Formats: sequence, structure tokens, C-alpha cells
Amino acid sequence: MAKLEVVPQQPDLWAQLRAAAQDAAREEPRLASQLNAVVLAHDDFAGALSFQIARKLGDAELGAMTVREVALSAFTADPGIVAAAEADLKAVQERDPAIRSLLQPFMYFKGFQALQAWRVAHWLWTQDRDTLAFHFQSRISELFQLDIHPAARIGSGVFLDHGTGIVIGETAVIGDEVSMLHAVTLGGTGAERGDRHPKIGRGVLLGAGAKVLGNITVGDYAKVASGSVVLKPVPAGCTVAGVPARLVNCPTDATPARTMDHTLSDIVYDFVI
Repeated sequence: MAKLEVVPQQPDLWAQLRAAAQDAAREEPRLASQLNAVVLAHDDFAGALSFQIARKLGDAELGAMTVREVALSAFTADPGIVAAAEADLKAVQERDPAIRSLLQPFMYFKGFQALQAWRVAHWLWTQDRDTLAFHFQSRISELFQLDIHPAARIGSGVFLDHGTGIVIGETAVIGDEVSMLHAVTLGGTGAERGDRHPKIGRGVLLGAGAKVLGNITVGDYAKVASGSVVLKPVPAGCTVAGVPARLVNCPTDATPARTMDHTLSDIVYDFVI
């Protein structure tokens, strides 16, 4: 009888995060108190995440304890928020070669932190608590230099790399497993009201500085090159580049958001001046 191969199980995300915090506290005792307060003192990922959001967003007008109560209320009412946050953290782990462990994005990466605070703001928006949702949006913008309208819709497993300068409009929709770099804008084309912002499909890669404007669709697993201005729909599985953007490669990489491959097809460079 053939011997079964035993595949060692990977520790779950919370266990990985705690282990990384314990290691870091030993290696850097000056941060041990902070790491204990943010991670090690909590029983689960939701508790640690609510504390992290609270210590970042709390201010003189809305104290950290109140922010934490709001976050925990959101997590209790909609456990999908915590599941999405876990998927976002795993996305950073899979796609960012700069991290040493889950501790870095959880503690220090503003793209991840801003997205989790936005998830609470979005829950507030769905509860018709617009004023508090806008307060969260304002604090996120002040702290992290990202401006995400609380009414926007964002899937899970989303990676906001670096994050600085990202702007996401009110009626924008972002699918699961999207990767987005700094200075990306998902905006409108004028002062019109109503449904006016882009719809980004699953697994899309949006390069640094890309501007996608108007109520247009970027299809699943498409890629928008850095610095491009997209004004027309992008077919699924294609790459667009330029100002204004044009199709340069169909099909592109099968999973661009996961591979984080920002290069273009060789044919784009095969030109004569």
C-alpha cells in the first residue's frame, strides 16, 4: 500500500500574526509594550484589528475607545468585514515581496490600514449613519493620504500597495483580488451626479498613477499600465497603456493582480522612430 504523503498544515492567519508579534517583541524590546497592546493582548483577529483602527483614527473629537466600539459593532453585525480584512492581509502576504511577516502590513502599511478603516466607514454608510461615515473618511484621508468615499464598494483580497494618493469615488465598484498602486484615481469625468465612476473587475492590476475616469468597466484580470488615462471600457484579460490608454496586449497575464507584473508586451517596445 502506498504511503500517504503528510502535508504540514499552515498556521492560520491569527496564529501567524501573533507569532510574528512575539518574535518582534523579543527582538525589539522598546516596542514590546506597543506590540502587546495592539496584537498580543487580544483573543482574536477582530479584537486586534478594532484596536488598531481605534488607535489610528481616534482623536480629540472622537476618542479611540468610541472608534473601537464602532468598529466592533460593525464586525459583530457583519462578520464578512473581518473575513475581507483577513483576505486583504493574505493578499499583501502573497503579493508584496518587501514584507517579512504579517506584522508589517498589520502594524505599519497604510494601504492595508486605510482599507480596513474604510470597511467600517462603508458599514456605517449602509446603516444610514452618513455623518460618522464621512468623519471616518476624513480621518483616513488626513492620516493615510487616501480618499475613499464610504459609499464605494470594494471586494476582498484587495491590495493597496503604498497607498499614497489613491482616490476612489462614490459610485466606484472594485472586485475581489484587485491590486492597486499609489496615486490611482477611480474618478468621474465632470460634475454630473448619479452612477459616474469606474467598475473594476476581479483580479485587475492598476499600475501606479493610473487614472480610470467615468462610468466604464475594466474587465476581469485586465491590466492598466502605470500612468495611463483610461476613458473607455477595457476588455477582460487585456492590457491598456498610454494617454489616452489604448489596447496593447490581449490576452495579458492570466492573473496580473497576483503576479504584480507591470511590464508590457514586447510588441509595445518594437517601434521605429
